[in-house]
Amino acid sequence: MRRKLAAGNWKMFGTTASLGEIAAIAGACPTPGVDILVCLPATLISRAQAVAGCVALGGQDCHAHGEGAHTGDISAPMLIDAGASHVILGHSERRSDYRESDETVAAKALSARAAGLTAVICVGETLEQRQSGDALAVVGGQLAGSIPDGASGANTVVAYEPVWAIGTGLTPSVEEIGEMHGFIRRALRERFGTEGDAIRVLYGGSVKPANAADIFAVPDVDGALVGGASLKAADFLPIVRALEGAAGQ
Repeated sequence: MRRKLAAGNWKMFGTTASLGEIAAIAGACPTPGVDILVCLPATLISRAQAVAGCVALGGQDCHAHGEGAHTGDISAPMLIDAGASHVILGHSERRSDYRESDETVAAKALSARAAGLTAVICVGETLEQRQSGDALAVVGGQLAGSIPDGASGANTVVAYEPVWAIGTGLTPSVEEIGEMHGFIRRALRERFGTEGDAIRVLYGGSVKPANAADIFAVPDVDGALVGGASLKAADFLPIVRALEGAAGQ
């Protein structure tokens, strides 16, 4: 059985004053059947270790090279050194703002794996692609191009985030989520065999306490990648509790 995963993505939010929220999230541990991950700005990862407890810490991006003349970039070994165990790669904001291709994401995932990080690889379609009926083809292409060979449950997590639902308050129907997660699971199984069954697939895109239980009841949803609602323990912990409920079913 795959353990459930509640992952938070703080994006470009958070300073030293925010570490109390990590401590509050950690205060909910242990969470039977559920792993908790918070992906922080790189400036906070090292300091967060002191209060994180059972909460795993992650970065939000890494370079494809382990070191080099890349001003302003962060390498996977640097994230490991800071105390991270995971890194988000290929988020739609990186794909859009920095024109990251599937090939770039795959190269970063290989670098993350070599350093010992688990890559949380994001895929998802735009509203135009959804409305044109191309959602499955788009996500299938991203899966094929962004996940390098050798992916396993130990080194890879997939996060399905429909671009049109991120931060908009819009959420796909449970039927649409179920269709996509089933498609992703089949694609992983076909390519990676038994390891395809071990890779966790998260849903992301306007996950809130109000809709979390319905989303987590969908087959092949192994947890969530949560944006804004992960910034405050008071918002994030009800999502974790909903996931605990799904894990116990």
